[in-house]
Amino acid sequence: MALATIMQEKLLVELQFGLPICANPYLAIAEKIGCEEEEVIEGIKQLKQQNFIKRFGVVVKHRKLGYQANAMVVWNIADEEVDKYGKLFSREDCVTLCYQRPRQLPHWPYNLFTMIHGKKRADVLQQIQQLVDKHQIKVAFEVLFSTKCFKQRGAVYHSEKTKQPDR
Repeated sequence: MALATIMQEKLLVELQFGLPICANPYLAIAEKIGCEEEEVIEGIKQLKQQNFIKRFGVVVKHRKLGYQANAMVVWNIADEEVDKYGKLFSREDCVTLCYQRPRQLPHWPYNLFTMIHGKKRADVLQQIQQLVDKHQIKVAFEVLFSTKCFKQRGAVYHSEKTKQPDR
């Protein structure tokens, strides 16, 4: 599917680096690509409707905020129960991310993934135990603490135009 306008292509190029950190990010993008703020907002709506953009998210630098104990908890939930537990976990304050992935048998039996951040490992382990107790979880799970922080970024729409501006 081709982009409808040059403005939409310029908009995609700008959005791949995230929104500018300022009081009026859509206005800042509009000024940069030569259009009005309302056109940027409408352009984003159209790009979403055309499935060029699926969602906006935020990248949080947990370690810089003091959250040094970051754990991915992987759960082996029965397939017919995964939606139920996904909804339960995603409502918990301590769970910052919850999603399902296919199992990779025979080596990887886990199909539900939850991220929990804490300042100390003991705090995270306590939160996990509270989840297990509260929801009476009786399935296999593993706690995988991150040991390295990798670069996080959003989608890349134009690989030849990926020089990130100063933001």
